[in-house]
Amino acid sequence: MTAQAVEVLRTTPVEGLLWLDLTRKCQLSCGHCYNASGPDGTHGAMRRDDWIVVVDNAAERGIARVQLIGGEPTLHPDALALARHILSVGLDLEVFTNLVSVTDEWWQIFQHRASTLATSYYSDQAGEHDRITRRPSHARTRANIVKALKFGIKPVVSIIQCEDDQRIDAARAELVGLGVERIKIDRIRPFGRAACGSDRSPDLSGLCGKCGTDRAAVGPDGDVTPCVFTPSLSVGNILDSSLGGILDGPVMRGTKALIRESVRKGGGGGDDDGGNKCNPGTVPEECSPGHPNSSCTPRN
Repeated sequence: MTAQAVEVLRTTPVEGLLWLDLTRKCQLSCGHCYNASGPDGTHGAMRRDDWIVVVDNAAERGIARVQLIGGEPTLHPDALALARHILSVGLDLEVFTNLVSVTDEWWQIFQHRASTLATSYYSDQAGEHDRITRRPSHARTRANIVKALKFGIKPVVSIIQCEDDQRIDAARAELVGLGVERIKIDRIRPFGRAACGSDRSPDLSGLCGKCGTDRAAVGPDGDVTPCVFTPSLSVGNILDSSLGGILDGPVMRGTKALIRESVRKGGGGGDDDGGNKCNPGTVPEECSPGHPNSSCTPRN
């Protein structure tokens, strides 16, 4: 990628993360997907200009990092343009992709100095990995991890534990052997399909408790939530209000308090997460999929 930042909009030194949860469409059908994405998912009501406004508002607010996630974010028709815009205004970009299919344009994005590639991996054995993703995805994901390394990209690979006898150690050893340096072990968290049935509500005690503090998510229909794992906890809609007004508003404050109380009562977050907290991506202090003793199968 040759385009460089043409204008830096950040005006205050706020460390923060904004998830752009672009789509519910995905090539895979992981049983633990926290927002129930899959081949029949849609891209929602947000349009390219709407997403651009969100990015510009985030930059003006001082948010430093933006992550594209889904579903499979690279399937969104405006994702490339959005990624380029994020980089052009001086923000750090992270793309959480299943690496099933990567175009030349996306490889250029992943090689940008301010871009980070993140993905999920489940097993060194194709059969186990494909059983979790419910699609024959292992060969393509593994091949694209290898290709990323050949390009000089340092991917962040999360091994998500979905089954008691899953080959976690073998998968880690395989990735190390390939040359992957940034490897995380995650667990399933109790949201979306991982709630194990329509009669159960999402368990907020499975969150890290920092939701809404210098981080938030915007979903495909414009709903803003304190965490990407809780798309049902809308605190406002970007199509009706400004990002800043929503993040600083009373509904966000009340929802943050509800989450913290749930985490405190449930004993979640803090040291219970082994210091990993929630992290669909690269940063240890954020959030990652995981819920102990779950009988559900995985998330993309």
